Amino acid sequence: MTGNLDGRVALVSGSGRGIGREIALKLASEGARVVVNDLDADPANDTAEAIRAAGGEAMVCAGSVTEDGFAERFIKTGVDSFGGLDIIVNNAGYTWDSVVQKMTDEQWQAIIDVHLTAPFRILRAAQPVISAKAKEEAAAGQEVFRKVVNISSIAGTGGNAGQINYAAAKAGILGVTRTMAKEWGRYKVNVNAVAFGPIRTRLTEGSAKGDSTIKVEDKEIKVGVNPDLLSQMERMIPLGRVGTPEEAASAVYLFCTPESNFISGQHIICGGGFTI
Repeated sequence: MTGNLDGRVALVSGSGRGIGREIALKLASEGARVVVNDLDADPANDTAEAIRAAGGEAMVCAGSVTEDGFAERFIKTGVDSFGGLDIIVNNAGYTWDSVVQKMTDEQWQAIIDVHLTAPFRILRAAQPVISAKAKEEAAAGQEVFRKVVNISSIAGTGGNAGQINYAAAKAGILGVTRTMAKEWGRYKVNVNAVAFGPIRTRLTEGSAKGDSTIKVEDKEIKVGVNPDLLSQMERMIPLGRVGTPEEAASAVYLFCTPESNFISGQHIICGGGFTI
């Protein structure tokens, strides 16, 4: 490993499982000290233990990113545990699909809250910390870059039938990305986004019966892509297959490195050449 992120403090929401876990492990492997978050404490602790077992440093901030006060607690965990804040990856989320005429207000709002409102709150809570650090560094004649990576989707860049809530939220986070790049440029913060194409996770892995679910708080939510549809989609990917969580994490890592210091307000699609 390069040690590109030695001493950096990274907060990764939704990092107990899937892509988020791989992002946390990747950043830690490059030297970052990581605050791990998941809705459930057990997977968050598992990720933190994996980081520690590999010689890294990690703390856990479990809970829903949509809870009142979570954003402030998340930021405080990074500052209190590791003394700073350098990287924020807004990754937490899930899907709750329906065509527009069957989608309830609850479905709409839940997905907007987790994919759009929660990142907004986390960034708002981070502002006083980032501003204070940036002013100290500027006064000392230092130029220190920090990173925000927001997670979008090809549903947000191109739309996707049956996902009006998710597509709206993932399009919205691109607007957040471009706006915050302009607001926080004066603090030397690079704000970028990665839009994922088809990646093999528990949210895409489904059964032929369509009965795959995840539990979010007190709800059982149907997830997964029908295997026949996933196979058809795979044939449309120029690289010939869906991506892995490790490959998705590597795309996020690119925007966390010093090599991205003059890139801001941008998004890349990690989808093997597949776009919609």
